[in-house]
Amino acid sequence: LAASEARRFRHNAAVTERDQDPGAASGRSIDAPNRRVTMRDVADSAGVSLSTVSRVLNKSSSIISVSEETKARIERSADQLGFRPNPFARALRGAPTMLLGVIVRDFSDPFFAGAIEALAVEAHARGYGIVLGHVQDSNDDGEAARAVLAPRHCDAIIVLGEMGDRPRLREALSVADVPVVAAWQGGSPIYFPTVDVDDNTGVAIGMQHLADLGHRRIGMVSARLPGDNPTREQCYLDFMQEHIGGMTDGYLQRCENTLAGGELALEAMLALATVPTAVVCSTDVAAVGVLHGAFSRNVKVPDDLSVVGYDDLMLAAFTNPALTTLRMPTTEIVTKAVESAIALAKDPTLPRGPSRTPYQPSLTVRASTAACSD
Repeated sequence: LAASEARRFRHNAAVTERDQDPGAASGRSIDAPNRRVTMRDVADSAGVSLSTVSRVLNKSSSIISVSEETKARIERSADQLGFRPNPFARALRGAPTMLLGVIVRDFSDPFFAGAIEALAVEAHARGYGIVLGHVQDSNDDGEAARAVLAPRHCDAIIVLGEMGDRPRLREALSVADVPVVAAWQGGSPIYFPTVDVDDNTGVAIGMQHLADLGHRRIGMVSARLPGDNPTREQCYLDFMQEHIGGMTDGYLQRCENTLAGGELALEAMLALATVPTAVVCSTDVAAVGVLHGAFSRNVKVPDDLSVVGYDDLMLAAFTNPALTTLRMPTTEIVTKAVESAIALAKDPTLPRGPSRTPYQPSLTVRASTAACSD
């Protein structure tokens, strides 16, 4: 009797489970932890065949038409169940995986952290996910390309940051079966369709702002970046030569792209016989270090020293005083890179050779610059 009651209990529980979970009819529970929702689950929920779900969700062409009402029901069920296509299965069928591989030069740089976030937003808005690969300081930087190519079957790859000094990576990407788009290549040679910022214009705008305020003794804190991009530094030298009559010895200080690096660079300038009245920095990170160094040494900004940064990171508006800086058009650059990568993935006839699309930065004036009082 006890065994009979137990069997009856299990039977009733199973019936209840099937009523509540369409996937349970085939022995699957949609609510089971860590279980991926499948097309079969969507088919059961929408009350249609598996093949119909496959045609609708994969947008496959077929001589068998599917009504708009049925399409809407399938898409609604997929959304309610949280269905996500399996990129590996799609790749095996030759269908788009809806994944973009992203190779990042330096995760530790706050600028690229913001760029990755913006890229993820833009990709998601177009129905794509991203897979990240990081270029390590190692002998085999081609591993970053393999990390997003071999196992993930990405539809395209976007490279963030200069890769001119990474020949193995460039070689791996050049023979990839998927299109490659680059962003922020700076002074490195262009190997793929590239979206970039016009650094020459950016530095010139910052320098002209200081010159318009009456500054002539202008120094530069040039932060070392991966790839050793000389563009911003060279623009500073050109501006000083053309508009000021040359640069004073010691006014160009190179440093690591860290807060401490910026502070040490300012310390070296303050030790000169004639100190600058203004400093332009190649990154906001270095500029914040300069602000900290000035405060620590009782140098008033902007009364004694005007400071200009580059990038307009989120923290730039919250320094004391708030940092005048060149706003990097990050969203515009990322949007163009994502759109280009997707377009190339969808249309293999589009040119994939070297090209450059530049975007201009703009000056954001805050409280760290003022008219020269010396």
